[in-house]
Amino acid sequence: MKSILLIGLGRFGRHAARKLDEMGHEVLAVDKDEERVQAALPFVTNSQIGDSTDENFLKSLGINNFDVCIVAIGDNFQSSLETTSLLKELGAKLVVSRAARDVHAKFLLRNGADHIVYPEKQLALWTAIRYSSNHVFDYIELNADYSIFEVEVPEQWIGKSVQQIDIRKRYQLNVIAVKKDGYLNPELTPEYSFSEGETILVIGKNKNIHRCFHL
Repeated sequence: MKSILLIGLGRFGRHAARKLDEMGHEVLAVDKDEERVQAALPFVTNSQIGDSTDENFLKSLGINNFDVCIVAIGDNFQSSLETTSLLKELGAKLVVSRAARDVHAKFLLRNGADHIVYPEKQLALWTAIRYSSNHVFDYIELNADYSIFEVEVPEQWIGKSVQQIDIRKRYQLNVIAVKKDGYLNPELTPEYSFSEGETILVIGKNKNIHRCFHL
């Protein structure tokens, strides 16, 4: 369990708060808008109404007591930038800031952000790949070259074993799990045979995944 300071309770902030709560973390949520703070009360440990660009207000929160500070402000870049900078000056251990554009990311990184998240950009990439390719069910980009794809088991693989397909030797890819009817099986043996209706999670270079599954 970690102690999280979440600043900004717009759509992105609220979704982050709900997920952090589900994961069992302690969350202090902050926003200038009282209605947003009230709406977040059921799924955060504590909340404060306040201006995160006010140094005295941030000091009162005890910034160095948090494991992670998330700046989820999405409607005012100047406030996001000032908040990020103040958090680092006040001793924040880890600052994760939301960015909408590359230029915003550069300024945030220069002013104290340790990591940047691009909700719109990341979702746009996922949507483009998920819905422009046949038989792709999910996609996680690990870096510019490597990803994890969830794809439908190719028809020609049905009834054949992992060893027979030998995807590692032929395409330098690894099958890390198989899913069927909502059940995930990550413990595949070389003798495991693929069946109809399954999807597989594959990790490797993007170009090899595209080549193997004709994406």
